[in-house]
Amino acid sequence: MGEKDLWQSVLDEIYPEVNTASFHAWFNDLKLIKIENNKVYIQVPMEIHKRILTQNYYTLIDDAFYKVTNHNYEFEFLLKEEIDSKIKVYNLEQNVDNVNNVDNSLNSTKPKVEKEDEKWESNLIPELNFDNYVVGDSNRLAKTAGMIVAEQPGKVHNPLFIYGKSGLGKTHLMHAIGNYIVNNSHKKVLYTTSEMFKDDYINIINTENKGNNIQVAADFKKKYREVDVLIIDDIQYLVGAEKTQQEFFHTFNALHQANKQIIISSDRSPDDLKLLEERLRSRFMWGLPVDIYPPDFELRCKIIKSKIKNTSIANKIDENVIEYIANNCQNDVRFLEGAINRLMAYTAMIVPDVIDLNFAIEALADFVNHNIYSKSSIESIQKAVADYYKITIDDLKGKKRSANIAYPRQIAMYLSRTLTEENLNRIGLEFGGRDHSTVIHACDKITSDLKNNPALEQQLKEIQNKM
Repeated sequence: MGEKDLWQSVLDEIYPEVNTASFHAWFNDLKLIKIENNKVYIQVPMEIHKRILTQNYYTLIDDAFYKVTNHNYEFEFLLKEEIDSKIKVYNLEQNVDNVNNVDNSLNSTKPKVEKEDEKWESNLIPELNFDNYVVGDSNRLAKTAGMIVAEQPGKVHNPLFIYGKSGLGKTHLMHAIGNYIVNNSHKKVLYTTSEMFKDDYINIINTENKGNNIQVAADFKKKYREVDVLIIDDIQYLVGAEKTQQEFFHTFNALHQANKQIIISSDRSPDDLKLLEERLRSRFMWGLPVDIYPPDFELRCKIIKSKIKNTSIANKIDENVIEYIANNCQNDVRFLEGAINRLMAYTAMIVPDVIDLNFAIEALADFVNHNIYSKSSIESIQKAVADYYKITIDDLKGKKRSANIAYPRQIAMYLSRTLTEENLNRIGLEFGGRDHSTVIHACDKITSDLKNNPALEQQLKEIQNKM
């Protein structure tokens, strides 16, 4: 039996012994490199695979090889860059580039576990699952960590802290984790946002003022502390809500001490949430913080193809149209979705035989031209802000702290953070060499003011129009 057939046979033995999520997470991307001197060398994609395969699946791999070969081997798991230094490279990429006979559905292969009689509202969106979460280099580690948590909630990576800018798929991944747990266990899962948590807590206070809060407080604790998995989105919006932060601190402790899984998302890392209580930020670091970056060109193309699959335009669209959209919508998956929806609507009106590049340019002309993400830069933002407030760019970069300059400077920093892909240090550098904590303070200040100041929101719109 050749090595290619041998490896396929081994995978065929392993596949029925694990659930589909485990197979895709830990076996689908493995490659058999070489069998030599009673030792099997297997290439793995990431360092975490070494630990998981060695600790959790070594015996399973050993048994599978024995069933196929009637022989016992030792196994060594190597990263691609380690292969040259460990063994002579054997060009066996054809062995397991893709396991084509594996059903890619995480939800359909494994039968759903029958739910308990008690009805529980999880707030999860069933359509957001691992099947339609498109993976690339920018989010691969986050998805892998999410699948580990989905398989073993409360046992590893607790809390799981997912961070990255808006529109990069954090919420989709959180729903995918929650849906997998719901579909494969009896565990109670609750998805919520920090705003919803805050509103529920404020409701207790309001009821307390009326002298009848016992039941409301009991319902609050039941909702948030009697769950097995708490998923809370956009934790950064607890900034400034000191009493709510205290309540979340106690809720976090109660769940963590009971080995209940906590999953949190934010638009920045725990270290950068300076305005949250230190004791909260330190707890966010107890588990695993993972970041999601803006998708690269290849991943954007994959996302577009995934979004148009089984739609009316799937068989009409040229490849160069997909590349055109990917090139013009670089920073936000939601903007990709908007471009696709615009193209589908235009196609429904015109009904072309083929969607070629000229048609796409015409359909998306206004949409792409107003894509502030693709056109904005720190320099253009500084110019627009300076013009609007009738000050100079040098004022924005300088040391003056008068209100008529300091506040526009904070607005410019906020827009630089939200409309560009520059990191905090780079933004600070462009504003006279300020450190990243100054940028964070500015962003938090403007975010807070926007909630209570409609006039400020209008000002930001006018500044963006100038750009």
